[in-house]
Amino acid sequence: MKRAAPRIAATLIVRDEARCIARCLRSVAPWVDRMVVLDTGSTDDTVAIAQELGAEVYHLPWPDSFAAARNHVLELADADWNLVLDADEWIIAGGESLRAWCQAPDRLGCPCLHHEMDGADTSLRSWVTRVIPRGVRYEGRVHEQVASPLPRTRVGLDIGHDGFHAAQIARKTHRNHALLLVDLEERPDDPYLVYQLAKDAQMRGDVAAGCDHSLRAVALTARDANWRHELVINAIQLLAKAGRLDDALALADAEFPYWPQSPDFFFVLGDLLLDHAVADPARAVDHWLPLADGAWERCLAIGERPELEGSVAGRGSHLAQHNLNVIRSQLAALSV
Repeated sequence: MKRAAPRIAATLIVRDEARCIARCLRSVAPWVDRMVVLDTGSTDDTVAIAQELGAEVYHLPWPDSFAAARNHVLELADADWNLVLDADEWIIAGGESLRAWCQAPDRLGCPCLHHEMDGADTSLRSWVTRVIPRGVRYEGRVHEQVASPLPRTRVGLDIGHDGFHAAQIARKTHRNHALLLVDLEERPDDPYLVYQLAKDAQMRGDVAAGCDHSLRAVALTARDANWRHELVINAIQLLAKAGRLDDALALADAEFPYWPQSPDFFFVLGDLLLDHAVADPARAVDHWLPLADGAWERCLAIGERPELEGSVAGRGSHLAQHNLNVIRSQLAALSV
């Protein structure tokens, strides 16, 4: 007998997402069989917009747990495969490949998320588990994770995300911080939660706490953890922002052997060396600036590496070239 085609559902949990939910649903509608939306208390037009665009909308009082909400909407969807999205995300490309990918045996699918960044003409890239088969569920009150032993593979699906803009972060920070603290009470040494605590502190403007949590997360996190690349890059940047240049350089030295093919590592290393040049002008021209030049040259030699978790588009190309152009013009002016 011919096997029936798998049924695919897009599942979302939402609250007051009238700003963006239409964009999300329109992008996903051609590639799935159902769109199932769980509303947790919207007071704007989110529900009406979702229904108008063909989504099935259900309601649940906010359970103080993203995993609980995710799992509830997965049960409602009752699909062979689920594409898990947030309302501030949308399919950029690759939707046509989704159905063929879902014909294979069960595994977990990781599309590439492109996170728009405030004040930058670039995006942060991450590979997140978002395509899951029937029966797989989430755990964690916030920064929820798929709890499954199934292998993770990458999907040829690109998803945009604009939720990292300051205006969007502001309305979520307090809620997420409270939930994160509850999870940490239960699992105080969980490396991923400690890393998220560092990012949370950074978003709330507490740079000092962000530095301390970042260093603790680095100490706790296994070298093969998929988030370690992003963690190390963020930690170096945050330490430099706090003026802890020696600590940032010590971390970069310790991590240097592990990221020989990361343009992101060498890009932030170049920025750090430039900071040292500013702090130590007597050695700037003969020591710090040539080292920064070499770091950005290394970025260009490596090229773009979008497969690295937390990579930023352009660090292996035009962003590094821009920094080189600036520093070389300054060095040329000093030599006249």
